[in-house]
Amino acid sequence: MSSRTEQRLAALRTLMKETGTGLVAIAPGSHMDWVLGFHPHPDERPCLLLIAPEKQAFLMPALNAEGTREHTDIVFFNWSDDIGPVAALDEALNAIGASAPGHVALDETMRADFALLLLDALPPETTRAFTPETLGRLRMKKDAGEYALLKMNASIADRAIQTVFSKIRAGMTENQLAAEIRAHFLSEGAAPAFWIVGSGPNGAFPHHSASDRVIAEGDAIVIDIGGRSQGFPSDITRMAAVGLPPEGYGEIHTIVEKAVQAALKAARPGVPARQVDEAARKVIADAGYGEYFVHRTGHGMGIDGHEPPYITATSDTVLEEGMVFSIEPGIYLPGRFGIRLEEIVILRADGPEILSDLPRAVHIVQS
Repeated sequence: MSSRTEQRLAALRTLMKETGTGLVAIAPGSHMDWVLGFHPHPDERPCLLLIAPEKQAFLMPALNAEGTREHTDIVFFNWSDDIGPVAALDEALNAIGASAPGHVALDETMRADFALLLLDALPPETTRAFTPETLGRLRMKKDAGEYALLKMNASIADRAIQTVFSKIRAGMTENQLAAEIRAHFLSEGAAPAFWIVGSGPNGAFPHHSASDRVIAEGDAIVIDIGGRSQGFPSDITRMAAVGLPPEGYGEIHTIVEKAVQAALKAARPGVPARQVDEAARKVIADAGYGEYFVHRTGHGMGIDGHEPPYITATSDTVLEEGMVFSIEPGIYLPGRFGIRLEEIVILRADGPEILSDLPRAVHIVQS
């Protein structure tokens, strides 16, 4: 077991003790990646990392055991397709002293059938929750290694945006521009994760992807992109306009920029996340566009592109140094255009550090 895994298990067990959690159950996915640095092949066969206050074990499909053994020395309780997982699960729970945990924390991303299998194996009086107070609390704060990977990915995304800016021309389609985005990520060894190219009225759809709409003179374009390299993602949104931007564009862009600045100013350790959302939302509402800001101000980012903390109007999560999240207010005018400006930040003791090095000013494409 690596020293990093040992440290993370120790930190998890400290929180398990604080919260009275007798068992944390994790399925293949990002939680397991965070703890172990890998996860076995995820499919319909129940596979669970079971973490008790003193021991841990794997419920492991026999089909995956040999390949997984290369990555970990955690004890396996194998089961085969012809027998099923129930007996192996009981053995695993007994071996780690978690057959009656009292309170279990379930990986909220695991398959429902995995969760029910586990709950059926535990006493009916067992209480249950998801991981926000245990594993989730740990994942929200990034260490130096995680920061370095997020910063590296942010730099790749910056260069992808710059490449896109250089390629935009009236007459090309959104899909053609999206292809340039994907090509750039691939050229740097990163996997393209998503690409929003919203030109003209399509920019008013926050989760538009890309289409065969032809980009025209006078269009404003929302460009929201992300890739993934070495297990971590990027996410950035910038704006472009072909020739003269549409009427009213400059005013709206200024309002959104002020909302970003207000959120950055509000983001400090010890502040509830909802206050950051409130700061951005107030700027936009005071300017008369509150009904056109239709989403939260931000989301956390780490191994997953979207993870806690969520910067919403109802979030009481207290921000802490080391948390990474987006600040991305927007205004979307139906039938006209949309504007979103997005930064990924890591919270330092004196406030947020922006991972991108690109300015937020609109890029004007000369026709």
